[in-house]
Amino acid sequence: MAKNKIVITGGPSTGKTSIINQLNEDGFFCFPEFIRSITQEAKQGDDAMEITSNPIVSVADPHNFNLQLLKGRIDQYQDPSADDKKFSFYDRGIPDVLAYMDLFDQTYDETFTEACKTYRYDKIFLLPPWKDIYISDDERYESFDESQQVYQHLLATYSRFGYNCIEVPFGNVKERSTFILQHVI
Repeated sequence: MAKNKIVITGGPSTGKTSIINQLNEDGFFCFPEFIRSITQEAKQGDDAMEITSNPIVSVADPHNFNLQLLKGRIDQYQDPSADDKKFSFYDRGIPDVLAYMDLFDQTYDETFTEACKTYRYDKIFLLPPWKDIYISDDERYESFDESQQVYQHLLATYSRFGYNCIEVPFGNVKERSTFILQHVI
């Protein structure tokens, strides 16, 4: 397994993917956000529906959607292509699944909590809501207010599993990725 598994997380439209893309361009091994691919599948599947809110509350079977999301994040965590890398960066981590389920008052069993206990990351970087860069798109449905709620749930969930989240300050993408690298290298 990789020596350092590092999560970059935060509410929608906080700059996570831009930072992941920058780190990737800088030669670091990065895993993309997994939910976008299964959101597209849900939009086009047999039970296709228009998704106008977060997918975990819009799909026909939210529990199954969350299980798929959990499995995808575990698969990323276990991906052997990261085995020889000194650092692996993840656009969201396994506890993000629970944070969103908590936000939307969805129940979950020990499958979800055990995954958070079993698959541990080395550092968590949390991006705060930032109104100046907030936008919505075809896979990002939450309002800025909801983004603030997501942030609070992420902080609470990661803390619940014993993580000390490092808040990434506002700045351009290069400044933010440099901040992260200064804390891991």
